[in-house]
Amino acid sequence: MSSLDLDRFRLRRFVETLEAAGEIERHDEPLDLADLPQFIEHNPKAVLLTQVGPERQELVANVTASRKRLAMAFGVPEDKLLAEVQRRLRSPAKVVELSRDEAPVQQVVLQGDDADLTTLPVHLQHGFDGAPYISASLDFIVDPRNGQTNSGIRRMMLRGPKEAGIDLVSPSDFRAIYEANVKDGPFPVAFVIGTHPIDYVSAMMRVPVDELKLVASLRDAPLPVVKCVTNDIRVPADAEWVLEGYLDERGHVEQEGPFGEFLGYYGAVKRNPVFHLTAITRRKDALFQSMSIGGSAMSLTDTAQLNAIRSEVMIWRALETAVREPVRVFATPASGGMFNVRISIRQRVPGEARNAIAAAFGSLGNVKNIFVVDPDIDIFSDEQMDWALATRFQADKDLVIAEGMRALPLDPSLQNHARIGGKAGFDCTVPFGQGDRMDFSIPAVPVYEGKRFESIEAALREGPKFFVELMAATGSRDGREIVRELEQFRLGPGIGRDEQGRWILQGA
Repeated sequence: MSSLDLDRFRLRRFVETLEAAGEIERHDEPLDLADLPQFIEHNPKAVLLTQVGPERQELVANVTASRKRLAMAFGVPEDKLLAEVQRRLRSPAKVVELSRDEAPVQQVVLQGDDADLTTLPVHLQHGFDGAPYISASLDFIVDPRNGQTNSGIRRMMLRGPKEAGIDLVSPSDFRAIYEANVKDGPFPVAFVIGTHPIDYVSAMMRVPVDELKLVASLRDAPLPVVKCVTNDIRVPADAEWVLEGYLDERGHVEQEGPFGEFLGYYGAVKRNPVFHLTAITRRKDALFQSMSIGGSAMSLTDTAQLNAIRSEVMIWRALETAVREPVRVFATPASGGMFNVRISIRQRVPGEARNAIAAAFGSLGNVKNIFVVDPDIDIFSDEQMDWALATRFQADKDLVIAEGMRALPLDPSLQNHARIGGKAGFDCTVPFGQGDRMDFSIPAVPVYEGKRFESIEAALREGPKFFVELMAATGSRDGREIVRELEQFRLGPGIGRDEQGRWILQGA
């Protein structure tokens, strides 16, 4: 216990870091819950609201809604984020269990009538949502088959002081574990609200391990946990809030939704299980958290940015066995962080671009459109990707279509919420072995470097030279005098050009 810093991975400490970096928009005026979406939605910054609702509670939103802020959470620049996540996934993990007296998240324990979901600062996020939603909740369950903890991100629709609907429609480990054990009676679950961004990244991963150890690996530090008050689930002891309870044994019976989903459109009303609250525990100065989901500015939502990191990790793993040298992967947040994926590779043999496309198709069911480019294209630049598509792609030979593949039913372009659909791969690489062609060379400003000669004639007698090399050869800072000298060669001994446009002295 003495070696653990229980504030190091606290959400409030990270928010303070964001504020110091100018990544927080702060509002200290009293605000009604109905006011919150106008400050949160489409905001490129995280938002700290210090007096929310009649209780004047503190709430932070959009913490993980930018790649820059996620990179800050891992302590690396944006372009090193994927590599750092991969490194930490391979690092050893240690989980340390604390007593209730040691755990900050159990400084305040509310049970019975004091445990009330409607006392939390939960606001309506979208116009047609079925009710206010808790949007930043990490679920923790234990698989009875092996005793391992499983974690994910689950929204919660308020149904009353003690009940909430949760989304268990989509395929997930949680759904499979719940449905395999629901016949045995109430199924225990704990929801953590307000914790370090790394914990949310961990919840997005699909790695077959105890996911408390996964959190520890991604933190790159021992994870302090504490057993819940009303069940045996262990949760991060340094979190802000925990909602303890269970799912009843009736299964998918109650209406949940509609809700503004992570693809930018509404999800319809569905039948889902019901969560029953048994306790609320929190820090004394707990900071509540909300996540942005859906809407027309997908790249500014928490879910899209978190999805992107998960997608990139999974796709990179597939690429490592499919091609010799993957360079970068980027799942665009504007596509929900999963539908449109950009890949750069350094091709060693013909066909590797198509191998990369096939590997990405199979890595995740949600992947839909794959764009493969050469390393000279910045996959984070919309402009460069558009240029590569325009100049290195021919639809009749560079388009790869796959039919009848697993898809995401939430995709509105699918008819009748089908579970299979089509995928497209765009090979936007230079044809293999033709990268040295002049018409694939990218213009750049002149660089006057190279061997010096006593004259233009001496330079040309050594071999063909581009005009820039002739300027460098003579130390010219003008170039027009070289034009005049070349004219004299044309009138005298003769001068020509090769296929690349280099100057050649006749008879040299």
